[in-house]
Amino acid sequence: METKPYQVGILTLSDKGACGEREDESGPLLKEMVSGIGKVLRYQIIADDQDKIMMMLSSWVDDLGLDLILTTGGTGLSPRDVTPQATLAVIDYQVPGMAEAMRAASMKITDRAMLSRAIVGVRHQTLIVNLPGSPRSVKENFEVLLPVLQHALDKLTGDTTDCALS
Repeated sequence: METKPYQVGILTLSDKGACGEREDESGPLLKEMVSGIGKVLRYQIIADDQDKIMMMLSSWVDDLGLDLILTTGGTGLSPRDVTPQATLAVIDYQVPGMAEAMRAASMKITDRAMLSRAIVGVRHQTLIVNLPGSPRSVKENFEVLLPVLQHALDKLTGDTTDCALS
């Protein structure tokens, strides 16, 4: 199957970033990293507000039909870290292997990886991936997904070829 450029959205969740007190480094890094698989059509920074996150994710899927949404930030344990709750509220089903793979790879680097509550799931035909907020962690986690991301998006968008590797 011919590779197509997927439509991507990047959503940075940060109270400080949303009010201009902190520069977003993770969103631009993701823009760079995703360039081999897709074109970023939407990039936004919003505060850690569960209802706003849910509305944004739903709109980007339902209204814009994006193929992939990458969130960065809000996956830890603080009371303002609500990205996983918002994601769970809007997805149809989880893809636990992808989230588990990110945590497993991160555990080789830091034991704090076990505190990540990142979710990967699907709404309609859109893959939604929660990534940490720090640029270093974003890079490490996203690199784990890169080998399977194209195949995952192909499957979600209608590829019917067998998944087995020869």
